[in-house]
Amino acid sequence: MVEVFKTNVTEHLHAATLLALLSQHLPAHQVNFDLADCDNILRVKGSSVPVTQIIELVSSNGFECTLLE
Repeated sequence: MVEVFKTNVTEHLHAATLLALLSQHLPAHQVNFDLADCDNILRVKGSSVPVTQIIELVSSNGFECTLLE
């Protein structure tokens, strides 16, 4: 399963910090950012993706994060 999120992360340093945090909390998932996309996409791939937990983790670090439908 792959979930795609729209974020307001624009800096590679911020993306790297969030990737490290998300990887720590979701070790069985593949996580990456596409900052070249107009929606600054965050993709999370795994057998089951905890959408609410991801949004809360990103938001608690000062960034916007919403699930793209």
